[in-house]
Amino acid sequence: MQMGIRIRARYVVLAVLSLVWIERQSPAQLSTPQPAREVVIDATARAHPFLHFWEQMFGSGRAILSLRDSYRHDLREVKQITGFEYVRFHAIFHDEVGVYDEDAQSHPQFNFSYLDQIYDGLLASGVRPFVELSFMPKKLAAQEVLHPFWYHPNVSPPKDWNKWDDLITQFSKHLVERYGIDEVSQWYFEVWNEPNLDFWAGQPKQSTYWDLYDHTARALKQVSPRLRVGGPATAQAAWADAFIRHCVENNVPLDFVSSHVYGNDRSTDVFGTDEKIPRDQMVCRAVKKVHDQIRSSPLPDLPLIWTEYNASYFNEPAITDSVYMGPWMADTIRQCDGLTEMMSYWTFSDVFEEQGVVKQPFYGGFGLIAEGGIPKPSYNAFQLLHRLGDERVSVDSDSVLVTRRKDGSLVVAAWNLISPEPAGGAGTALTEPELIKGGQTKTIHLRFEHLTGGRRAYISLVDRAHGDAHPTYEKMGEPRYPTQEQLKSLQQAAELPPPDIRELSNGELTLDLVPEALAVIEIK
Repeated sequence: MQMGIRIRARYVVLAVLSLVWIERQSPAQLSTPQPAREVVIDATARAHPFLHFWEQMFGSGRAILSLRDSYRHDLREVKQITGFEYVRFHAIFHDEVGVYDEDAQSHPQFNFSYLDQIYDGLLASGVRPFVELSFMPKKLAAQEVLHPFWYHPNVSPPKDWNKWDDLITQFSKHLVERYGIDEVSQWYFEVWNEPNLDFWAGQPKQSTYWDLYDHTARALKQVSPRLRVGGPATAQAAWADAFIRHCVENNVPLDFVSSHVYGNDRSTDVFGTDEKIPRDQMVCRAVKKVHDQIRSSPLPDLPLIWTEYNASYFNEPAITDSVYMGPWMADTIRQCDGLTEMMSYWTFSDVFEEQGVVKQPFYGGFGLIAEGGIPKPSYNAFQLLHRLGDERVSVDSDSVLVTRRKDGSLVVAAWNLISPEPAGGAGTALTEPELIKGGQTKTIHLRFEHLTGGRRAYISLVDRAHGDAHPTYEKMGEPRYPTQEQLKSLQQAAELPPPDIRELSNGELTLDLVPEALAVIEIK
């Protein structure tokens, strides 16, 4: 892999992108439906457990941002609609957190003041840390290797492995003393972030990361064998098979495997092929790759935790800020079901500064909530998908997901996903001409069999007319700094309206879904 090519584009502001939406099409394109697609749903069919793996963990901006009121506001809002349990962020060892220092004689000095405020705040909101152990404190670094992120973390290996071991020991001992082993044993400890990219300056990358992992895992387990540790936290679904072999052959503790991928990663980087994999298929194909590597390894029962994913690693307003994310998320859930314990969407909030200080509400940030507390369509998509049941009923469709709740009622997700791919393929940012493309209304005919309960369908939508603040924002003239009154209007415009209630006709329901629409239907 060529490092200069694959520094994630989220590290820079892509000024060339404009707020152009996939739904800006002619009325004829939007109103002309495709032939109806019938989906037969047997309400009494056998089902398999359907864990809500997509909403148990979220990523966020770096550690110190969690002290901000705006961060905590957004965390509480997303907690309310998803009930998520874990949050993961970079840079708990960044010098701005102040955990590690050295005195004039180079003796380590530890300060857990900000650390306690960070973790106390998460726990007070009902969310546990998924602890990413990164990056290198300046005085512990072997050299100064600053990452291009706006806050410039040092990605150097340690100058002294004994001091690194001591940092991990003192850090984890403090957590156990403050919160108790029964609590901290429910956390996860992930060693570093994407060491196969420019987040790790050790050379050779893989073998020096093995050193980092070995020291870290053993130090954690010496504090308590109940602490859960894993890695390799790689980008592009890399290294998992080699990592497991290394741990087995060297008797290194390993409790879970983690990796990352984004919808517009390139197949050459993820699979070593020249395929053109659409962004709505890349994530789950990469997850399956690592899932299968684990199953064929000497430790086939290791949990797989996907600690970063999204539809794009670029700042693409037409993707991550748009209604596209609703059907993309639903289809990702459909494909990834059964492959991983948890998937951590990157991120829950645009309180986020990898590219620098946020300059406007909608810039293609990764969060569910935009600057100013404005929920995006992705926020509303997660809110609707949270309503899915805890059993999945198989159906013959790639755009319908059928679930059953404990009370036997059905909840169905249906969507009309249009894949907006740039001319250059994956790894290329979308530009205006490529976004204005055709898309047709999709008609889906649902036929329910053996219904024993309700006969009404409660239909909730996320599309351009439901749960999307952009039409209101555009009418305002797209202000870069909305006033408080404008922010309130945008927040209100982003709210989901009450569901449309329709009677089933002979157990049947027909939906006309505009491009990029997501519908969640509750049968009551």
